[in-house]
Amino acid sequence: QVQLQESGGGLVQAGGSLRLSCAGSGGTFRDYTMGWFRQAPGKEREFVVGISWEGGSISYADSVQGRFTISRNNAENTVYLKMDSLKPEDTAVYYCAARTGGIQTVTIAWESWGQGTQVTVSS
Repeated sequence: QVQLQESGGGLVQAGGSLRLSCAGSGGTFRDYTMGWFRQAPGKEREFVVGISWEGGSISYADSVQGRFTISRNNAENTVYLKMDSLKPEDTAVYYCAARTGGIQTVTIAWESWGQGTQVTVSS
């Protein structure tokens, strides 16, 4: 099973940008569909975006469509999340996840999780 480690979180003003990275190890990265989820204080973890193993299929949550961009580099075992036009409501801990099979929006369907990285957007 692949192990995941996120990086790149931080504090940014509304309207700003951040890029998150998620590095995989201990497994065959290209075998996995990858996803990003987020969890705000007092709320359930929610799906943000998923990308198929070869990058040909991508699905975004409506709340981030047009502002966030996912990409992956299988040679570097890394998936990225570029976040633009950030809003205070994007504030959350962002988690990277991996699963075999297609993109799923429910957390229980994902097999591996990173520790998370905090993103805080100030108004």
